[in-house]
Amino acid sequence: MDIEQRQSELIDHFVKRASAVSDAAALASVLVEATSHPSLFAFSEILALPNVLQLEATENSAFLDMLRLFAHGTWSDYKSNADRLPQLIPDQILKLKQLTVLTLAETHKVLPYDQLMQELDVTNVRELEDFLINECMYAGIVRGKLDQLRRCFEVQFAAGRDLRPDQLGNMIQTLSNWLSTSESLLVSIQEKIKWADAMSEIDKKHRKDVEEKVEEVKKSIFKLHTVSRPTSTSEAMRRSALNLVE
Repeated sequence: MDIEQRQSELIDHFVKRASAVSDAAALASVLVEATSHPSLFAFSEILALPNVLQLEATENSAFLDMLRLFAHGTWSDYKSNADRLPQLIPDQILKLKQLTVLTLAETHKVLPYDQLMQELDVTNVRELEDFLINECMYAGIVRGKLDQLRRCFEVQFAAGRDLRPDQLGNMIQTLSNWLSTSESLLVSIQEKIKWADAMSEIDKKHRKDVEEKVEEVKKSIFKLHTVSRPTSTSEAMRRSALNLVE
């Protein structure tokens, strides 16, 4: 099963569970379970549930903030706001560090080891490379190359995170630009196809004209050959007759 299908199934599972819970404490427990699940990396659908949003301004609002952190934040964000958030369990810490790598990979395809170690609170290169291999690449959320000589991680693929509210406008603009570029490219391709078709027709006509001229030349040569042959025979007979007279 690929990661997209697994994600979809897990999202549906936790959305149904969270939707069915009316008690705030029980809902908080579901949110902790969702954010610590080893194969779930998208949370916007859960975050959009009405009963989840109703945690705002309640004694359990910290769990709503925690869910927002896993949807859009990083390990550094947690450290900066740890006093206002629930204490994370080890599985959540691991998940948030994995999500931090995805956030860094959104904008940079070459991630220096020093930056990664700082963002992930990792003390040495061996620990960092083990984390990238075992917790990120084996999990299927990133693919890339570890360059020990240059001390960097070259990102070839990274799974996308939930869109932040401020990213939606940029995403729409990017898609609009892409659509406009695609339409212009399509028009250009269609014009080239028309040009190629026209050139093909011109080439066919030219070839036909050449073939017709070749046929005309052949016919002319044949006629000349046919006319010249009797003349040659008559001349031979005349010469023979003169020889006899002599």
